[in-house]
Amino acid sequence: MQPDSLSRRSFLGAAAALSMAGPRGSLEALSLDGLPHPRGTAPMKEAVAPWPPYDSAIVVDFLASPGYFNYPLNPPLDAEMIRFAVESGITAVNLTCSGSDFTSSVQRIAGWLDRIEQYPDAFRQIRTVADLHDAKSTGRLGIVLGFQDTTPFERDVTNVDTFLQLGVKVAQLTYNVRNLVGDGCLEPANGGLTRFGHQVVERMNEVGMMVDLSHCGQRTTADGIAASSRPVAITHSGCNAVARHPRSKDDTELRAMADGGGVIGIYLMPFLTPGRVSMRSDVLDHIEHAVQVCGEDHVGIGSDLSTTPIDGSDEYWSRHREFVAGRIERGVAAPNEDPEILFTVEDLNSHRRMELIADGLSMRGHPDTRIEKIIGGNWARLFGELWRT
Repeated sequence: MQPDSLSRRSFLGAAAALSMAGPRGSLEALSLDGLPHPRGTAPMKEAVAPWPPYDSAIVVDFLASPGYFNYPLNPPLDAEMIRFAVESGITAVNLTCSGSDFTSSVQRIAGWLDRIEQYPDAFRQIRTVADLHDAKSTGRLGIVLGFQDTTPFERDVTNVDTFLQLGVKVAQLTYNVRNLVGDGCLEPANGGLTRFGHQVVERMNEVGMMVDLSHCGQRTTADGIAASSRPVAITHSGCNAVARHPRSKDDTELRAMADGGGVIGIYLMPFLTPGRVSMRSDVLDHIEHAVQVCGEDHVGIGSDLSTTPIDGSDEYWSRHREFVAGRIERGVAAPNEDPEILFTVEDLNSHRRMELIADGLSMRGHPDTRIEKIIGGNWARLFGELWRT
């Protein structure tokens, strides 16, 4: 059973208040008493203190944004959004800047480059591993420009080079539907990589652009792993063995990705638990399964969220419903995209969510070395293997 709207809004308001309490906020400050818990789960034992190594670790959320995700319009960044980004403790995010074609994608890239230039004390563009470490040492949020579709390449594989020069370091081969490269996860035909798709993967390998298979269909995922001469990523997904959903991956795909040296980022979306609201314990379940299948060197986080927590206001609910309705109308919405379910994990609705994930893993007995890999170290390792400069 899902919590009713009032309970959800009360929780989100409490979580947002926690976020505004400062960078050392933890679940210790947020009581879950009185809130309904999904069937089969129970409140976790609360940590005495936040995970100590968090502030010194390289922390990477490899699908996120300072502005609201899953909103009809990504609003201009305001002072609160910028503060949340800086105080999140996140070293870098993979920020989606792809449009529907070449021109709109260039425009979106220009918009984000302008934001980075406008707020140099808060943001740092990431093109290299050295940039990542500079963002960490200077306390800024690193921004890796990325695509969630290859439609910006249009029909010209040389556009891979063009966008790389503009700073795009990762590109997802397909979204939920079919494009010139292959089939997305909602296509019933489940076609694999096209001839053009093989050309795109080959060129991405040659120039050092990361291949992302997150929204790809099963055959396109398998073909992408097999066709790539370099490690691939699944930047934001989940594990079908824990909860089946078209946006998540089977163990066979996860093993093949890991065998090639890649990394999967576990997302913080309702797809983790189709039919009910997701909680932190569900995120940890998916992480632990991925570690069991892939090994601890091949699992990370790609939340698919904003570093700004959802405030649960009437305005946000209205915008969310509008956004989901539009996706359903265009045929790109995945199952469990419900106008009445926010795209978040309720007890991780905090700008310090990566710290809360680290806390949870620690409480479940995972060693610090493994936690450091999962919250960012594995992505940093992959960057070093793929990015030429």
